[in-house]
Amino acid sequence: MTYVVTDACIRCKYMDCVEVCPVDCFYEGENMLVINPSECIDCGVCEPECPAEAILPDTESGLEQWMELNAKYSAEWPNLTSKKDSPEDADEFKAVEGKFEKFFSPEPGEGD
Repeated sequence: MTYVVTDACIRCKYMDCVEVCPVDCFYEGENMLVINPSECIDCGVCEPECPAEAILPDTESGLEQWMELNAKYSAEWPNLTSKKDSPEDADEFKAVEGKFEKFFSPEPGEGD
């Protein structure tokens, strides 16, 4: 089992999860984070830290798209091991539905 980041992270990117991850398995895109499934040790400490509730265990149903997206982009985006400031408008996007279709960017973030 692993944890995955879903579209609830898009345009929020709070990064509280990054601070608590013991294995540094988060990778940064332009407007969201992903978890590398082969590095995640399934400790679960990141899940309750996410204010947007964007992190879920892969045992929940309907997460196939997010498992694929996390695997794909964790191989392409830079690693992130320390928390940065969230976007100033993060709270405005916290409850927005359909963020993947509206806002997803495949561009990498800066990483560490």
